[in-house]
Amino acid sequence: MKRLIYFLILIILFVVPTQARRAVRTTLGAPDLEAIRTATTDETSQYYYPTLLKKFMANDTTMDDVDFQYFYYGAFFQEDYDPYRPQTDAATHSQLLPLFNKPQWSRAERKQILDHAERCLADIPTNLRQLTNRIYVYEQNGKVDLARIWQYKLNHLLLVIASSGNGLSPETAWIVVYPQDEYDFLNLSGITAKDQQFTPPYCDYILVNRKNDSGPEGYYFNIAELIRQYYIKHPSEAADAQLPDNELEDDTPPTEPQPEPESEE
Repeated sequence: MKRLIYFLILIILFVVPTQARRAVRTTLGAPDLEAIRTATTDETSQYYYPTLLKKFMANDTTMDDVDFQYFYYGAFFQEDYDPYRPQTDAATHSQLLPLFNKPQWSRAERKQILDHAERCLADIPTNLRQLTNRIYVYEQNGKVDLARIWQYKLNHLLLVIASSGNGLSPETAWIVVYPQDEYDFLNLSGITAKDQQFTPPYCDYILVNRKNDSGPEGYYFNIAELIRQYYIKHPSEAADAQLPDNELEDDTPPTEPQPEPESEE
């Protein structure tokens, strides 16, 4: 089932330009972050972040493409947003790592994985990796309807990122909210990252294992807003970096904060 999901996502994002994919890209495109900031922090807006969060966490599929775009990128503008926040329950995370190489989990293991995924999603609701783990547990527990509901949510988050660009140049880089999303987005598309380079002024370039000679050597991710929000939340670090007074007012931060290292699942 995991291989099937990877294959389907790979087709959706990179291979076949289906009518559905064209419709999503035409409807969404690159996010208007200022419009998203305004709407997701306005209590009277239909895109007010707590309203979207309540919808997302419910076991239904009532959110549409625009809802998902405002929800994913609206995280930038929440008070508790920190792109380099520590791993949720790091001790449990480390204990669970050996389980992810197993083709089948026991009932007890499934409970452990689901409990941890739910804790992580309570902290970062758009955690692509933990959404995937949640789906796999539902599948192995035979809860097909729940698996489909959460697969719908995961697929739409992936399509939101895919619609933000094509990843082939700094100008058309994909925009992500958390650094780990770069790797999870590629992994869920069947692409394996092998190295990372920071490309000034505001891109991560992820080198990948090429599938063929004509495939890209890597993909670009735009982290301008990610870095900008980090320095807004950590002004002392911005001061230590001796940034110009207007640095936080534009989208060209000169340095990238270093994330806490995280083991791959």
